[in-house]
Amino acid sequence: MTSRTQWLGILCGLATALIWGVQSVASRHAMLVGLSPADVTILRFLAASAVLLPWALKTMRPFPVGSIGWPRAWIIALLIGPLYSLVLVGGAAFAPALHSSIISPGLIPVFTALAVFLVTGERAGRMRLLGLGVILTGIAIFSRDALAVTAARPGAWIGDLLFVLVAVLWSVFGLLARQWKLNSLEITMASCLLSVPLLPLLVLALPVNLLHVPLPEILLQAFYQGVLVGVVALYLYARTVATLGAGKATLFLPLVPVATAAASALFLAETPTPTELIGMAVVVTGMLIAFRSPSAG
Repeated sequence: MTSRTQWLGILCGLATALIWGVQSVASRHAMLVGLSPADVTILRFLAASAVLLPWALKTMRPFPVGSIGWPRAWIIALLIGPLYSLVLVGGAAFAPALHSSIISPGLIPVFTALAVFLVTGERAGRMRLLGLGVILTGIAIFSRDALAVTAARPGAWIGDLLFVLVAVLWSVFGLLARQWKLNSLEITMASCLLSVPLLPLLVLALPVNLLHVPLPEILLQAFYQGVLVGVVALYLYARTVATLGAGKATLFLPLVPVATAAASALFLAETPTPTELIGMAVVVTGMLIAFRSPSAG
């Protein structure tokens, strides 16, 4: 690998971490300006599908599920489609942005390791178990203010529980994707396109405020959630994996909460409490230990 290629992989990894980190801030901002979780979900999948549709028409046979097949594609869409987005953005209505990027990414490797063990019997290595234990300790510290319903974090416990559910959904999806050996690009196209027919159900069942929010805010969410998160970040992460390998690509994930903390302070004036800062440092440390272990991939 040439030095230029390696630097390209590093830049792609850093850009991915930045996009994912700021996503929590964008979701929190959407709630603060009057958009609902259904609004953000609709905008996300419509924008992503509009970008992915030409590519899917050209490459996916049969359209729009490709080699995944209809039954598996629908299962994936139900796991990481509108339901996932509703829960993720819904949590931002109750908890600061940083909670999303600490609790969900922190618990995903924990729940994934548990699911893999229960389904396949595969045990995580000692260093990975150590890292997962450190992550759980850090999340317990980080969530103390929210679970204690302190004046600084009233109602945040609701958002934290929703972020735990996000980690469960993603872990089940990750296990299935691994078991079925699915292609990440096909997963993205199929889950986005199959989500579009489900969006009218959101309009009928949940509050939709799109007509009452300024157009620039709508365009911001469509671009960020749909194009940057739904398409660009996936491409960048795939390039990172292709260039540096899957194991090294995961080392950029601990940067996600750091990016969220900086963006939250800059754009939302949300600053973590001292307890949350300590918890964040412990979680990031645990992530580094877990992702650097041999069983991290």
